[in-house]
Amino acid sequence: MRLDKFICDATGLTRTLTKKALHRGDVAVDAVLVKDAGFKVAPGMEVTLAGEPLTLPGTRYLMLNKPQDTLCSTIDEYYPSVLSLLDIPRADLLHIAGRLDADTTGLVLLTDDGQWSHCVTSPKKTCGKRYRVQLVEPLIDTAEAQFAAGVQLHGERELTLPAVLQRLSATEVLLTISEGKYHQVKRMFAAVGNKVLGLHREAVGEIELDADLAPGEWRALTEAEIASVRR
Repeated sequence: MRLDKFICDATGLTRTLTKKALHRGDVAVDAVLVKDAGFKVAPGMEVTLAGEPLTLPGTRYLMLNKPQDTLCSTIDEYYPSVLSLLDIPRADLLHIAGRLDADTTGLVLLTDDGQWSHCVTSPKKTCGKRYRVQLVEPLIDTAEAQFAAGVQLHGERELTLPAVLQRLSATEVLLTISEGKYHQVKRMFAAVGNKVLGLHREAVGEIELDADLAPGEWRALTEAEIASVRR
């Protein structure tokens, strides 16, 4: 890896600031001053910036219990980004695998493994996402059959893929979908004459939201959870 890229990835500095640090003589490799941005850093070499050793973040797989009024984006906008909840180095390198609306709570998966993230989000992988849904009106009797057959969303040509609807009460259901269309859950219930009052994602594939995580808390995924996405 080029030395300038190593420093950028390890610190979050821009290329411009990295080049300035190199030019000032702030960078050493194995205790030898190096100013060449293209110097190749081999495994096992120690890179220091102003005397502090630098390390690259390893591959990370995390689950987060997303609170309301946060955004699944990489920057703070009207609401704060979920990345601001992670007290780890280089959180900006993480992909958000399957986004939730600002008012939707629950399971969010984050990783810097692009291929793994694609397995979570690709419709071809049919990785089911289960939501607990609070509705404004009592659900119609034919909703299960309609969702299983696919519903027509406003502005869409094709029906949604078959979805599994489990009725918990007249106004509370569990819904499992394998797609990720824009506002899909809300639009599906609108298609059967209802409105979503509350939406909480409980599971993605075999990965269940850890009940011990309070809103805003996170933990690393287990090896079994990571492997379940690749199956």
